[in-house]
Amino acid sequence: MSVQPVPEARPHRAGNVAIVGRPNVGKSTLLNRLVGTRISITSDKPQTTRQQVTGIVTRADAQVVFVDTPGYQTEHGSVLNRAMNRSVAAGLANVDAVVWMVEALVCDGRDEAVVGMLSGGVPVILAVNKTDTIKHKKRLLPFIAGLARLRDFAAVIPISAAKGWQVDDLLEAIVPLLPEGPPLHDADEITTVNERFLAAELLREKLFRQLGDELPYATTVEIEHFKEDGNLRSIQASILVDREGQKAIVIGKGGQKLKSIASAARRDMEGLFGGKVFLEVWVKVRRGWADSEASLRRLGYGN
Repeated sequence: MSVQPVPEARPHRAGNVAIVGRPNVGKSTLLNRLVGTRISITSDKPQTTRQQVTGIVTRADAQVVFVDTPGYQTEHGSVLNRAMNRSVAAGLANVDAVVWMVEALVCDGRDEAVVGMLSGGVPVILAVNKTDTIKHKKRLLPFIAGLARLRDFAAVIPISAAKGWQVDDLLEAIVPLLPEGPPLHDADEITTVNERFLAAELLREKLFRQLGDELPYATTVEIEHFKEDGNLRSIQASILVDREGQKAIVIGKGGQKLKSIASAARRDMEGLFGGKVFLEVWVKVRRGWADSEASLRRLGYGN
């Protein structure tokens, strides 16, 4: 009787991977899909993500710490946009690999500006997103060939972050690029950001989803009080706007818009935190918050 050789155990790998791209290519949707829960806020508007958000994927042979970065800003030179670009640059520091996301059949100077930031010494995987929206898939071949001329890629993976298509293949391509080593975090951790940050983000997401096209960019959220008592979290938050007229829009007639925003945010917080949330929200005018370095530092942008 022949004895079959025992397969050699795969070495455990662990490392940090940045997800980068221009605004609105689906970076946060991809992070949420990889982690299996919604830790990074999403909307159909650019600039939804303004700060780094980490997501941790742990499996038997590897732990991948993904860093979702803001969309790289090329069109406006505001203080906020510069802070967001610093966050992108910081996200690329000390990573073991990079996922560069582009939208299928769309590549312009904004995308090429991102590729120009990437170090030649770090392996880069090209993830071509939103392939589910392309009716004739053969059109992807010349598009990908054009992108391949920009630099050498460790792999090229067409995906749909929204549908989950080939996201597992993307993860399989990432793992061999990571160094061998033990896990960097406990197995049950899914993010390194705290609940206070997540609460602010969930509330800000509702501003992007429930307000008009322009107003969300003039708003942000500041958590003034966060207390955890057993399974109850008591949160007091302020929505900051730039002008008095914007305050009335956020509040809405009879306070209905603010009530809708706060209620939706509270439900999402309870789902994410796994407990009851008592949420109080006010709207305050803080003129020039997006163009003040001191104000942005206080709010945590670009740190």
